[in-house]
Amino acid sequence: MKNNKWPELSFEKGKETYETLHLWTQIIGKIKLELNPWINHSWHTTLGVTTHGLTSGPIFAKDKQVEISLNFLDHQLTIISSENEKQSFDLKNLKVSSCYNKLISCLNDIDIDVKINTLPNEMEDPLHFHENHSGTYNEEAAINLHKALLKVNKVFYEYRSQFSGKSSDVMFFWGSFDMVVSRFSGKEAPEHPGGFPNLPDWVTREAYSHEVMNCGFWPGSEGAPFAAFYSYIYPAPDGFKEAVVKPEKAYFHEDLGEFILKYEDVQKADNPAEVLLEFLNSSYENAAKLANWDREEFKFNLEEYK
Repeated sequence: MKNNKWPELSFEKGKETYETLHLWTQIIGKIKLELNPWINHSWHTTLGVTTHGLTSGPIFAKDKQVEISLNFLDHQLTIISSENEKQSFDLKNLKVSSCYNKLISCLNDIDIDVKINTLPNEMEDPLHFHENHSGTYNEEAAINLHKALLKVNKVFYEYRSQFSGKSSDVMFFWGSFDMVVSRFSGKEAPEHPGGFPNLPDWVTREAYSHEVMNCGFWPGSEGAPFAAFYSYIYPAPDGFKEAVVKPEKAYFHEDLGEFILKYEDVQKADNPAEVLLEFLNSSYENAAKLANWDREEFKFNLEEYK
């Protein structure tokens, strides 16, 4: 695979690895949730994409800081503290329960004591981490997912750079196992009904407290067994699902209530980044226009300041 090509992703082949990675990221994310101060829209809990995998970024323990990473180049979970304390263990043949037990033990070894809710969020009928003895780590599936995340991350940052209003960074949410960038109008939104499994409704209400346009990427699920990009706005204005979103292969998914563009259609394009950016911009323009956002006010052009 040449560096300028986007990797192929197969939900069928990667499903078990994705499910395992999802649970591992939940363990890391819950540790961050427990130790870091709350930031609006749960932004304090998210992971980030790096050159080697996924990272927690700084986690604030009592007397030090620690970073926990899933390294898909060396196939290890790594821990490094601000005191240069280092711990690691292999991802190969690692079960969910072993990941949980080893990670908590490694943190204890460097005097970080943390207790988390061991029941996964946003999953149907989950097992507690320490009771889940399943786990699959296919190196090829993990490497390809990471390469895809790197490609998507770059395009999402380009999309992020065009907006001057309140916006999130490009973030990886471990609850839903997807990468997201959000734009806000600044106006309050009607109360969200919540209803996500093992997630307090107040968390969802706070996350959707203001009008928001979300664009994201996820590697697939049982309900949509394919890697895809998505876009939606909350609250959805009249005419949203009837909007014509580019490129032509983008469509409104009735069950998900959002616009979808399959990753495969981007990956096979002559210029994948251009096709993805077209989807992001077209989605935003249609949704923001219908919702009466001040699109001109939110445009950002650095050249105006030079």
